[in-house]
Amino acid sequence: MITTNTLQDIDEIFSLYKQASDFKKVKSNIQWPEFGYNMIETEIKENRLYKFTIEGKIACIWSIAFEDPQIWEEQNSDPSLYIHRIATHPSFRGQKFVEQIAIWAKSFAEQNNKQYVRMDTVGLNPKLVNYYVNCGFTYLGVKTPANTQGLPAHYQNISINLFQLKV
Repeated sequence: MITTNTLQDIDEIFSLYKQASDFKKVKSNIQWPEFGYNMIETEIKENRLYKFTIEGKIACIWSIAFEDPQIWEEQNSDPSLYIHRIATHPSFRGQKFVEQIAIWAKSFAEQNNKQYVRMDTVGLNPKLVNYYVNCGFTYLGVKTPANTQGLPAHYQNISINLFQLKV
């Protein structure tokens, strides 16, 4: 079931981010930074941090935004839903959550008058690129953001892969 996270989930959210960061480091030698409590709390209060639960356990989390100007620059003016920080609990890996998130996001975007669902990922990970393409996203290529001031540390001085799904 897909629902928004609550403040009661915050310890588990940080645990999932830590586990996902450790996994990313092994797979791509890129590690997520520690995300700030205030950022996560704000996303929860604004109903922008979602979870996929299975039998009462948080299996996967992700956040959404309605703009992402530093990454998408001039394309940010397109009405879009942006997905960030997908993190899956290790016990639930392999259950194709991104496919399910893509279906949910497409519907959510349509309800909110958006034309696209967009994502980015840091580092060069061909397996992850192929997975996102197999989930329905179009791979738009690699770019290096011009202005990363204020973005999480893993966006600093790195190329990112851009993906888009037409609603």
